[in-house]
Amino acid sequence: MSARIDGGGAPVASSRGLDGFRRHVLAQGRALYRDLPWRRTRDPYAIWVSEVMLQQTQVARVDGRWQRWLGRFPTPDALAAADAADVLEEWQGMGYNRRALSLWRAATQVSDAGGVMPMDYQGLLSLPGIGPATAAGIRAFAYDLPGVYLETNVRTVFLHELYPDAVGVTDGELVPLVRSTCPPDAHDGDDDPRTWYYALLDYGAHLKRTLPNPSRRSATHTRQSRFEGSHRQKRAELVRLLLAHRTADEDGAVDGEALTEELSQLEEHAGRDRLSYGEVGSLLCELQKEGFCHKEGTKWWA
Repeated sequence: MSARIDGGGAPVASSRGLDGFRRHVLAQGRALYRDLPWRRTRDPYAIWVSEVMLQQTQVARVDGRWQRWLGRFPTPDALAAADAADVLEEWQGMGYNRRALSLWRAATQVSDAGGVMPMDYQGLLSLPGIGPATAAGIRAFAYDLPGVYLETNVRTVFLHELYPDAVGVTDGELVPLVRSTCPPDAHDGDDDPRTWYYALLDYGAHLKRTLPNPSRRSATHTRQSRFEGSHRQKRAELVRLLLAHRTADEDGAVDGEALTEELSQLEEHAGRDRLSYGEVGSLLCELQKEGFCHKEGTKWWA
């Protein structure tokens, strides 16, 4: 399907219109369908975990880690009962450690409310770390309920098909289209919110593999900053070091000078400058404020 952009910025569809667009996407979805493990469940908690893991992380990396997470924390109650350090330990290697703590904090809220994941949109949004797309994804994939599930692969399809020549397309322009093309509810056949969004995800993933990424033409697109040598990388290394001491040492505590030396050795090994005690202390204070670690006297622990 092709489209052009009129003077007002809205897509002007070809003769197939949005109905034709939907038929085309569903056909692509059937041809490109990925039988992923989290698609074999309707458990909203399991689907929620998959949605969080898949944020800024490749599918191949999540497959395996998702199953392991559910083996260790099979329910919101089990996750809420875990120690934050255990949750971070299980998350290691997935990146963006804040996602793990948000899951843990949200699971605590769910557990405190009876252990049942909310079904309603606002109830999901009230949980830490759940934004509009994640809430819509949980509702679509667990309950077959409609919503605006606008994530990167979905955005890619709409830009490729309806805005082929446009640059700087805002999500505000896409949201009404995403809303209007999503089926209103589940019914007989293969046209329901769950199937529709799977089709968009699989077609979008295919487009990103085979074409210059159309999502770069979105107004929301930003190039991810380099991880190696970044502030974020140093924070992640500190969390890893703290968890390692927790496993190796009887009380799990380590002083700031030892952490400074350990992190500096890692930096030197990577060809970067050593860090001062003050620099590492500032990083540790940041992590402490966010709940990643604790301090008592001169000792730190996860």
